Amino acid sequence: MSDRVLATLRQTLLAAGVPFKEVAHAPTYTSEDSARARGEPLGVGAKALLLRTDDTFRLFVLPADRKLDSDLVPGSVPPFGAPILPFELFADSAIGTCHDRIAFNAGSLNVSFIMAAADWETIAQPKRFPFGKEQD
Repeated sequence: MSDRVLATLRQTLLAAGVPFKEVAHAPTYTSEDSARARGEPLGVGAKALLLRTDDTFRLFVLPADRKLDSDLVPGSVPPFGAPILPFELFADSAIGTCHDRIAFNAGSLNVSFIMAAADWETIAQPKRFPFGKEQD
């Protein structure tokens, strides 16, 4: 990702008056490492997965303690579509149900944001449906 994504994300949340906690940490490459670096339970984390469906890329978000049934390289994609990223956004129905907050890498492997799941929902406006499964 880029500094532009981080700056745009930060600016979008501040402009909306949404409280969030910004956590700088060493680069993390897995959801488990990110949860440890943030000091948050794994299920608070949000995995943002950029997937191609037909000829269109779409952004899907699920809790970090769940996994999509495919092989994906862990990354730094934040769980936001437009105006942060130019993709249609989808979220698993479980996001925000077990935990009242959401944590995610904010366009960088070494910066995370933690915020209320309800505020993320208001800002991100994802389309929701169940597409994740609990991890073994």
